Amino acid sequence: MNTSHIFRTFAAASALLVGATFSATAEDVTLSHKGLTLSANLDLADGKALGDGIVLITHGTLAHNKMEIIVALQELLKERELSSLAIQLSFSQDNRRGNFDCKTDIRHKHTDAVDEIALWVDWLKSKGVGDIVLSGHSRGGNQTAWFMAERDDDKIKGAALIAPSVWSYDESKTAYKSRYKVDLEPLLGKMQGLIKAGKGDSIVKGVNVIYCADASVTPDSFISYYDNNPLRNSPTALKKVKKPVLVISGSEDTVVKGLPKAIGKMGADNISVADVDGADHFFQDLYGEDVADLIAEFIETLK
Repeated sequence: MNTSHIFRTFAAASALLVGATFSATAEDVTLSHKGLTLSANLDLADGKALGDGIVLITHGTLAHNKMEIIVALQELLKERELSSLAIQLSFSQDNRRGNFDCKTDIRHKHTDAVDEIALWVDWLKSKGVGDIVLSGHSRGGNQTAWFMAERDDDKIKGAALIAPSVWSYDESKTAYKSRYKVDLEPLLGKMQGLIKAGKGDSIVKGVNVIYCADASVTPDSFISYYDNNPLRNSPTALKKVKKPVLVISGSEDTVVKGLPKAIGKMGADNISVADVDGADHFFQDLYGEDVADLIAEFIETLK
């Protein structure tokens, strides 16, 4: 995964959100977890209630639920009479808003998103939700696949993943060295040593992590993003998923490359791939319409 490219592209896409139209019927909803307030944007389609079903959407790396791709997706799904809940990952911050600030201590873990997806599924169930279809973009797509592989729920009928991230340990080491001019494995060894010493929650300063250079991070957090866990690769996680899954890729995506081929190699009858010709990683403009159409058609097959 080309992290430097995705960061530049993400910044540009977030800037496009200025002037975006938000649904008048959208509602900010919250829940409490371990002393933190978690928020989400609930957008019910006209004449619909939670009992009619919902799409639960998870955003990507260090992003937020008001970035352009998420806002546009909610609006486009609503036009297709589909309600949605776009969750805001907390990244260990209370009532977090906007992009993650790299100047703050990094304590969150990659798998925190899996826990938070589960919390929102439980919240929806407490509100009398009908069928749930999960969705996620980029890293959020991987975290959604990870949730389905290890947790799942009877209310969940399937998942539509948008450019879910692919990963390999060797490529991760190469990308880290290319971006930060530092070898990854010595840092992993240092962090693992601190965890074994009972200091997994301590702060280590001057560490490069994800898109944050010279950051302050806990060993637990660093390890969660960089250790050799094959579930970080979406096709690998999907091997454990038995329910229907639609994987949506963009033919011009330079961030998540080779996704259709990787999914095709699995030969899984429950997983289908739709490659949107001309779309990049963020499916802007009319490509967003294609994504919404694909999700709506996929949901019809689940009924």
